[in-house]
Amino acid sequence: MRKLVVALAAPVLVIVALTGCGSSSSTSSSATTGSTSTTPAVNASIARQVPAAIKSKGTLSVATEAQYAPDEFVAPDGHTVIGMDADLMHAVGAVMGLKANLINADFETIIPGLAAGRYDVGASSFTDTKEREKTVDFVDYYTAGISFYAKSSANPGVSTVADLCGKTVSVEKGTVEQEEATKQSGKCTKAGKQAVNVLAFPGQNAVNLAVASGRAQLGMADSTVADYQVKQSGGQFKLIGKTYEDAPYGFAIPKKSGMTAPIQAALKQLIADGTYTKIITKWGLQSGAISSPSINGATG
Repeated sequence: MRKLVVALAAPVLVIVALTGCGSSSSTSSSATTGSTSTTPAVNASIARQVPAAIKSKGTLSVATEAQYAPDEFVAPDGHTVIGMDADLMHAVGAVMGLKANLINADFETIIPGLAAGRYDVGASSFTDTKEREKTVDFVDYYTAGISFYAKSSANPGVSTVADLCGKTVSVEKGTVEQEEATKQSGKCTKAGKQAVNVLAFPGQNAVNLAVASGRAQLGMADSTVADYQVKQSGGQFKLIGKTYEDAPYGFAIPKKSGMTAPIQAALKQLIADGTYTKIITKWGLQSGAISSPSINGATG
């Protein structure tokens, strides 16, 4: 994943401002808030499941890296974090009687930060993987794959991940995409082919810029993000190849924090009462909708 402070107001800005499972090297965190158009009422039975320490402070500290539109990114005001994940976390918090406090953080630091107790939840287009489950628990809420995109004038000749041999691809540091491209590079060299030149950047904005400038022949990102970037690029980008490896997105939660069950219960309510559908429809993400949130449902 997921993910700049500039709004997606014009095609010229898209390359700089667009953003999944990505990362950012900035260690500064800025607290931001926002709200969904529909704020659900508190569910008393779910609110009672919230641990006393969190209930007493009244807020849910949510770490996200806001460079991954439409999942999480910064609004035109330059500080408010918006997107699918932001809206869902505000709604989840409301059901539990809490206010979600979104903190714009470096993607790579979020899971370690959760383990260290700095955050209550990580909501940053995290792909739920078995490796990540060793450190945190996930409540899965969406399904996304991996997609390729390139400049509209380019033809890198990539249809599947196996076609990356000898190509230069830009990815966000610390993401599943970086892992996939690096793994494929090993397969290429083992088969006697050219390695993949993997350019890993500390934020999706830099990934986009590498593609736009021609430094990279193509980019890899979560399917939600790649699709959105292409649509918002004013014809500068196009999707190429085939989306693959659908996997669950999960809200990351510190193990033994006591928050996994109430967050899952809150999501179940949001799905049942239609709030979940309203939120993902608002961002044009209906294709990855789920019907029931699972805990630690990693597929790989």
